[in-house]
Amino acid sequence: MKKIIEFLKNSNHYKHLIGGFIVSWLTASPYAGIYAAVVAATCLELKDRLYGNKFDLIDWLFTVAGGAIAAIIWLII
Repeated sequence: MKKIIEFLKNSNHYKHLIGGFIVSWLTASPYAGIYAAVVAATCLELKDRLYGNKFDLIDWLFTVAGGAIAAIIWLII
């Protein structure tokens, strides 16, 4: 458990997870939520690329995963 928490703190992965969740939750629709999370993740990675950093697939996946979690919750509700 300690390694998982340390991994999430590394490079602010938890912020991508929370951000994807919030973006998806605010759409109030599971399908639009997934779409919005993918768009948000892509935009964040584009911003990183434009600032001279490299594309980080892990950050992208965490953002989309946060959106998927919110979409699953919307499907259950």
